[in-house]
Amino acid sequence: MTEAVPPKGTGPLARIEARLAWGLLAPTIIAVALVVILPLLAIFWISFKPVALADLRAPEVVLREDIRGDDEAVGDQANIRYRLRNSSQDQPIRGVTFTDRLPEGLTVTELDPRCTLEGRDLSCDLGDWEGGYRENLMIPVTVGQAYLDNAERPKDSPATTTGRASNVLTNATFTLDNFARVFDGSEFWSVLWVTLFYTVFGTVGALLFGLFAALLLNKSFRGQGILRGLYLFPYVSPIIAVAFAWILLFDPFSGSANALLIQMGVTQQSINFFGERPLALIMVTVFEIWRYFPLSFLFILARMQSIDSDMYEAADMDGASPFQKFWSLSVPQLLGILSVLFLLRFIWTFNKFDDIFLLTGGNAGTRTLTVNVYEQAFAISNIGAGAAVAVVIFGCLLLFSFLFFRYISQEEGL
Repeated sequence: MTEAVPPKGTGPLARIEARLAWGLLAPTIIAVALVVILPLLAIFWISFKPVALADLRAPEVVLREDIRGDDEAVGDQANIRYRLRNSSQDQPIRGVTFTDRLPEGLTVTELDPRCTLEGRDLSCDLGDWEGGYRENLMIPVTVGQAYLDNAERPKDSPATTTGRASNVLTNATFTLDNFARVFDGSEFWSVLWVTLFYTVFGTVGALLFGLFAALLLNKSFRGQGILRGLYLFPYVSPIIAVAFAWILLFDPFSGSANALLIQMGVTQQSINFFGERPLALIMVTVFEIWRYFPLSFLFILARMQSIDSDMYEAADMDGASPFQKFWSLSVPQLLGILSVLFLLRFIWTFNKFDDIFLLTGGNAGTRTLTVNVYEQAFAISNIGAGAAVAVVIFGCLLLFSFLFFRYISQEEGL
């Protein structure tokens, strides 16, 4: 009697299921590629390009046409003026030509050597242009009766221009100058230190305050739901509204905080909370803690309410103090959610831009790497340097994530 042998390989049904699974996953994969992967690759590509804000469009010939002089009577002398320029200040344009059809009744009296005229069709070969090139090309003409009899004017027939230009975004020119500018001098390291201070203390502070709030509201009492809703106010409020509320509250001239401190005798003069070093950095970090501790509060409270109450009852019978119950029972149960929250809050805070930009604009020692991306790309108009800073941010977060999953997550069983 022969023994039954299990089939080898993949059966028809399994292959159909695999194709169906890939078909269902295809929209998700495409969406992730379009939303995440392609922009990330574009940032890496631009970071190695010497591209400024004006270079996002390829160089092109800009032409304006008008007529100068009298053109109201037969025999009048006038000039058709072509104002031409290279739209780029750095990139050249090769083989520049333009063609135009002159209105009927205009007789060209003198022709530029670079131009030819066939009937009413004007063609000019202007050669190669360097970056920033400008020229006014004048074509002298004499007005005839046919020009006065029809309504066509030089502007009515737009000239057509051609030229070959290399787009800095798509050509094969690469450079490390953007990264050299990022790491040059002590500015980068000071910005990195500010970013780490803001991120670490903002993240840890939000977790600690969220844990404290969860401990307070883990007990049932009257008005508990209302108080929980109030705790969520900083997180659900629009960032613009709460940022400007803080600016008004701590304004050095009319802010309530300064008025209260002066009346209490704490200080003799107004304090510029968002304009002095290092107080401005401390204030934006406190704002970060205040605004985002409700998220930690929600997750921690949900985890605390899922802990078996029998452990606490047994600890009460053994005479454990509240601190002992918290340290020996609650903390081990909360380490998993705390580590996840630390990972998420660290990444989000490291990438935070709008809070600092609204409060200080990155001034008074509060410029972080994300603010530096904005300043490099848009304030200085150096898109390549801004992309290089973004790549540095990605590298820092990639290193942090690797260390987190390599060491911390293993200890917490994640």
